[in-house]
Amino acid sequence: MTDQHMSSKAETVTIYTDGACRGNPGPGGWGVILSRGKQYKELYGGESATTNNRMELTAAIKALQALKRPLPVTLYTDSKYLILGITQWLPKWKAKGWRKSDGKPVENIDLWKTLDELASVHDVQWSWVKGHNGEPGNERADALANLGIETINEY
Repeated sequence: MTDQHMSSKAETVTIYTDGACRGNPGPGGWGVILSRGKQYKELYGGESATTNNRMELTAAIKALQALKRPLPVTLYTDSKYLILGITQWLPKWKAKGWRKSDGKPVENIDLWKTLDELASVHDVQWSWVKGHNGEPGNERADALANLGIETINEY
């Protein structure tokens, strides 16, 4: 992303994301907090049959989809799957035609491709935080993900 397409660092969006699942697979939810200056927004949703990893990826996707223009972003997650996938594994998967080192297809490829495309629009700093450790943004994102599960009619 060139400087002419990116806003100043003063406009960095802080995002917290989390995914949750009751059973794995089972009913799941995702939660997102976006904040920038005085702006604050919460998002959440759920799926009746999913996995925790899919919900972690969905949360990050929904967060980046909520941005109306390219912005610098700091995205916090407690998912090592998301952090390692986006920062370390993804370039290797793409180079190998979306296959893992053992030659098997990448799991959740649909979500990884969408996330990769969205992340390329923004200047994203990916940050891992320890889950359930009292960090307010992470705790609220977790609560929203669980609220997302509650919205599922079948549950």
